[in-house]
Amino acid sequence: MKDTGLPAKDWTPREMRHSFVSLLSDSGVPLEDIARLVGHSGTAVTEAVYRKQIRPVLLGGAEAMDRIFT
Repeated sequence: MKDTGLPAKDWTPREMRHSFVSLLSDSGVPLEDIARLVGHSGTAVTEAVYRKQIRPVLLGGAEAMDRIFT
């Protein structure tokens, strides 16, 4: 962490892993590929653990709210 200039106390392995998943998802990497990259045998665990980081879930929720309030 010292080499990156980021404060080590704020970047635990968990935080780094969640950031990794978020960045991949935001870049349009398919869920199946993300699951493989983080070592999951399928997408169910990836979806359950990283549901807040997976872009389609966020977009789906935002689109549903737009339909409700417009």
